[in-house]
Amino acid sequence: MTATIIIPQNADQNSELESHPQLENKPEISPESEPKKVISLEDFLVRPAGRMEWVDGNLVEKTGITFKHGLAQSKLSSYWRNYKNSSGQGGEVVTEVLCRTNKQGRRPHVAYITSELLPESGNFTAFSQSFPLIAEVASPKDSGEELFAKAQEYLESGCLEVWLLFPEARLIFVNAGQRWRLFNADEVVNTQSVLAGFRLAVSELLA
Repeated sequence: MTATIIIPQNADQNSELESHPQLENKPEISPESEPKKVISLEDFLVRPAGRMEWVDGNLVEKTGITFKHGLAQSKLSSYWRNYKNSSGQGGEVVTEVLCRTNKQGRRPHVAYITSELLPESGNFTAFSQSFPLIAEVASPKDSGEELFAKAQEYLESGCLEVWLLFPEARLIFVNAGQRWRLFNADEVVNTQSVLAGFRLAVSELLA
């Protein structure tokens, strides 16, 4: 005898759905990221982070240092320091020390501060204005337009003379507040208004 089994309509489908329930694709809910802490320029100048500048409310690390970049920075700081000692003009030469401009908190690659502007304590976290003489060394990652804008920022904030060094091109631009002067590799660069009398062959500095 053959038994006949009657299966209700859609029974297999319902059974399959019960044994394999469909999973809804719900979007994952991730916790909200913590808001970035915004630090004021005043707080940054009191408690500065290493190798950081304060630019338009953001902390920006100075990067892109190459061997030529570091060598030019080291050479210029040594030449300026030796000359201010031998000439008896006093003051101090520093590298990447924080100063406050009219807009930002900057760390010039090399800077000279006169003895008249040195605080009596001989120590400070950030200089209250741009240093009188400043040099920035262009790295491959630097934009020329940004460097010249930074130089103008220094000049508007108490700096009397800015040097921009381009080691790859072996060029130096100097501005003492009026116009830019260009010194090529076969020329001798000299100070215009600060650290009077300093002269150096561009080829010696940017070998």
